[in-house]
Amino acid sequence: MSTSSPSSELAIPLHVAYIKALGDNKDDLAYHLTAHLRLNAIYWGLTALNIMGHKDALPREEMIDFVMSCWDDEAGGFGAHPDHDAHLHPTLSAIQILIMQDALDRVDVHRVVQFILSLHQPSGVFAGDQFGEIDTRFLYCAVNALSLLGQLHVLDEAAKERTVNYIIRCRNFDGGFGSVVGAESHAAQVFVCTAALAILDRLDVIDEETLGWWLCERQLPNGGLNGRPEKLEDVCYSFWVLSAMAILDKIPWIDADKLTRYAYNDHPSSPSVNHAQDLEGGGIADRPGDMVDVFHTHFGIAGLSLLGYPGLQDLDPVYCMPAALIEKMGLRKPWKALERRTA
Repeated sequence: MSTSSPSSELAIPLHVAYIKALGDNKDDLAYHLTAHLRLNAIYWGLTALNIMGHKDALPREEMIDFVMSCWDDEAGGFGAHPDHDAHLHPTLSAIQILIMQDALDRVDVHRVVQFILSLHQPSGVFAGDQFGEIDTRFLYCAVNALSLLGQLHVLDEAAKERTVNYIIRCRNFDGGFGSVVGAESHAAQVFVCTAALAILDRLDVIDEETLGWWLCERQLPNGGLNGRPEKLEDVCYSFWVLSAMAILDKIPWIDADKLTRYAYNDHPSSPSVNHAQDLEGGGIADRPGDMVDVFHTHFGIAGLSLLGYPGLQDLDPVYCMPAALIEKMGLRKPWKALERRTA
């Protein structure tokens, strides 16, 4: 638990050690209870390591071998764990991992593209897998994956328009987006819809003024960010909210100084990303006093990167991957984070 005294410093060596040790105890019950998230967790850990400047902290070949062991040859996609059915979410994670490890040549791109296209629904949304659950998260996974594979063109103009129109139908009166048509606005859904529209070059359909206002209202009196009205702050929204605001160039709409104090100040009455870090075992929790996990560790560090935290690498908020890598691939879309501080 993150019960140690608060710190204004991000404990990078501890967080690197925490991520490196995640797979050490395979006899632990929690390890097996999280098998359905295994490939996603590797992506979270690897991306966090990249942003902290320790991209080689985990054994490359062992990681690549595990990713490929999750390949579902019948479906043409990746499952979250060996012998799991293919799903869009772990398929995107596998692609992201292999790109960060410079091993995308291991992927049968044609089969993955066909798997993704097979999940495109007449409404324009994507199902997550063969069982048919739909969600704007899966739409983002599909668009992101196709873009990273250099295959976004396989969505013809009619298919792209259906996809964009589905996102528009998920837009609410407050400017935000839900998981499906008619669902309430949620910061994570706002991120996936905004980022998908950015990749599709269709940010013009967003009511930027209204959405920017809804996003800036996610800031609570203590400076932290929540995901929807009347909810507590959570470290992961440091990414979900800030990423959408970075894409819309609206970060100046929030009180950046207050958010910075929230994130770095060691004032005990102001819970923060750094207060949620475990200064004994490493890792970051959703909020102070809770158990750490790799999900919040990743998104907490991602949020700190967008806030310009010194010593971190730039994160591309559209793809949630190292910005330099996305730039090298020629995929960068317009976005603006806070300027990186030197100390």
